Amino acid sequence: MIGNFFHTPGTKKFGITPRFWNPDKDAREERERRIKDELGIVDEKTNDGRPYRPNIKGQFRTQGGLSRSTESARRSQNRRLIWIFLVLALVLYLFFYSDLLG
Repeated sequence: MIGNFFHTPGTKKFGITPRFWNPDKDAREERERRIKDELGIVDEKTNDGRPYRPNIKGQFRTQGGLSRSTESARRSQNRRLIWIFLVLALVLYLFFYSDLLG
């Protein structure tokens, strides 16, 4: 027990092994790339030098703005907040201005 008190654990090592690697496919793709370079064939998927920017801004919204589920959730949240405020105001009114507590 005392020996474990001063023990400091070692660093954790990260090692990941690929689940599947096909060396034949890699060799075939390398040969195809080399042959296309020699023949001057331009691949359509080549990068034009610009960094990749995903265009997902606003794709999860409907045409009218927010989705219906978001609007209904916001309405129910506002109703709940109003009810809480009213109950709290009633409790405070009864506490300060009522003769019930004597």
